[in-house]
Amino acid sequence: MTVDLPTIRLRPKSKPQAIRHGFPWVFADELVTDRRTRAIAPGSFAILEDAEHRPMGLVTVNPNSKIIARMMDPDPEARITRDWLAERLTRALALRERLFDKPFYRLVHAEADGLPGTIIDRFGDAAVIQPNAAWAEGMADEIAAVLRDVTGVSTVVLNGQGRARGLEGLTERTEILSGDVAGPVEVSMNGAIYLADLMQGQKTGIFYDQRPNHAFAQRLAKGQRVLDVFSHVGGFGLAALAAGASHATCVDGSAAALELARGGAEAMGAADRLTTRQGDAFAQMEALAADGAQFDVVICDPPAFAPAKPALEAGLRAYERVAKLAAPLVAPGGYLGLCSCSHAADLTSFRNASARGIGRGGRRMQLLHTGQAGPDHPTLPQLAETGYLKALFFRLDG
Repeated sequence: MTVDLPTIRLRPKSKPQAIRHGFPWVFADELVTDRRTRAIAPGSFAILEDAEHRPMGLVTVNPNSKIIARMMDPDPEARITRDWLAERLTRALALRERLFDKPFYRLVHAEADGLPGTIIDRFGDAAVIQPNAAWAEGMADEIAAVLRDVTGVSTVVLNGQGRARGLEGLTERTEILSGDVAGPVEVSMNGAIYLADLMQGQKTGIFYDQRPNHAFAQRLAKGQRVLDVFSHVGGFGLAALAAGASHATCVDGSAAALELARGGAEAMGAADRLTTRQGDAFAQMEALAADGAQFDVVICDPPAFAPAKPALEAGLRAYERVAKLAAPLVAPGGYLGLCSCSHAADLTSFRNASARGIGRGGRRMQLLHTGQAGPDHPTLPQLAETGYLKALFFRLDG
């Protein structure tokens, strides 16, 4: 028996062309939000119409969110069944299996893979789901079941943490949906070994998006002294050691993350070439400068200082400060890598803030390379948020 879905409608002055051309969101001020629409339960599905009552597709609705509707399928006759989920996951898996020879990657990158607000990272026989939209939270068990069928994983963890869930009105929770997690999982990338904590780690336990930027940094690192600031579990530092760096120093505020970095270095047989410093990254950089320390390669990969437009100005000042503090730590002729995962700070703004900071740090620069997230984090051109990661590599003189 087919259940009739509610209908929601764009306001007369809204521009439906963007949605017809692939933009996947409808904001609350673009929709007719009458009592009937506000009564729709978060995570429910509805048919979206334009102001002339023409169907535009099947959406998921959350009246509690500024993103009140997310496009699920441009076919208004579509229904979100297990077969529908299996088709999306099979398509996502086919791309990753073409890109990678081992099952360690981001399997689903939200809207860019046709599963709005849903992140899935794979760790061999385990996968971590981040349901950051109400519909995915409500269907988490179904998504996990289809994920097991499509990929063959046995362990599925739900990681319900982070700012995005709060914006959807979702509470934080982390639980094992199937299988078991005995401890950190070993992840091999670019010849380095990382330990990912699927239950207590930041995000899903590791940042797959930096894989190509780790690889570029490796080209600079052989025989060099490397400083990895905001290192998490040793992202750039362990990659540098795998490439033959003479020594790497990892700085992070999390003692647990640094313990995992040391475990990864030990698994690589490189524990004697790793030093860790736990504490506030800004204070640690100031302390290293006070000691006169310099490194051949310095890389800073901070958290999102500008997660949304209201934080943009303050975020850009923070990125400028990172560059200013990092620049004096680079030996003459050495290299500085600066990263941003803030989607609100576009590439031009981030590059300008970084250049200002380097200049204020008393250094001259050449921009060598601009990187982004790996291909397991595809971008949806119509949605800037899917192309959030920027990585700039400079050579410093003076």
